[in-house]
Amino acid sequence: MKLSVVMPVYNEEATLAEIVARVQKTPFEKEILLVNDGSKDRSAEIMGGLAAQYENVRCFHHAENSGKGAALSTGFQQVTGDIVLVQDADLEYDPADYGVLLRPILEGKADVVFGSRFLGGPYARVHMYWHYVGNRTLTTISNMFTNLNLTDMETCYKVFRREVIQSITIEEDRFGFEPEVTAKVAQAHWRVYELGISYNGRTYDEGKKIGWRDGVRAVECILKYSRTGVRVRRLLGEQPAGSAPPASSSSPASSSPASSAPAPSSSGAAAGSEPADGEPVGPEGVSTAERTVSNNGVHGDGSERSAV
Repeated sequence: MKLSVVMPVYNEEATLAEIVARVQKTPFEKEILLVNDGSKDRSAEIMGGLAAQYENVRCFHHAENSGKGAALSTGFQQVTGDIVLVQDADLEYDPADYGVLLRPILEGKADVVFGSRFLGGPYARVHMYWHYVGNRTLTTISNMFTNLNLTDMETCYKVFRREVIQSITIEEDRFGFEPEVTAKVAQAHWRVYELGISYNGRTYDEGKKIGWRDGVRAVECILKYSRTGVRVRRLLGEQPAGSAPPASSSSPASSSPASSAPAPSSSGAAAGSEPADGEPVGPEGVSTAERTVSNNGVHGDGSERSAV
């Protein structure tokens, strides 16, 4: 099994080298795809140094800032691994959680895994109450239209079998990627699991970028990419792009990736190390709760968490 870690980068000079070092410590064969989305700080320079330092780091550059969705689209088209994981370039999300996130896919149970900040991971920073309220509200609205029972639709940690993410056409350039990909995964009936993760949320002073306008856009995306929204767009003469449905519950059909992301320049190579044996657990041996998210309900355990 080879893991592809796709990391959008926009003005992350303070944390980029550290997060890549943390990802490198994970015991999986992997490639790390860094997508510079028009950064104006030293991020591009740091990326060059990381590509020179690590054989498995590959770098791609957008000439102008286009948004998280556009950066991810660029990365998804370039992945070569069996499993694709989205990692932010800050330090909010802990790569030590990779083991638990990958487990349902490695065991053949899931096609997609969401890492939830609200299911009780090993630790979570307590702050920004209204962001918590906003996240839960958006997740609830999303669930109403997808008929999933997620607790954290907006999470960064989304993991896909490569066939799944490359069958989805990403239309949103910014943070609308989160509700869009959730809707398209649900409509294609991929098997979705959700597990608790750690979260070290940062403040706006520390570099947080998402704002209330992105929340408004998220609601628009939930409606736009819902089944109802797709029908309306077709009535208006549009041809909405979606996701190829799975051929079966265990062997999804693959298709070529498609995207409107800016054409990147690239550099770097691919390499890695063998995965470690043993049951995946969180930091200091703390196991993480596992849930199956489906149109039929929740299976497994795990209590909700209101911190973050």
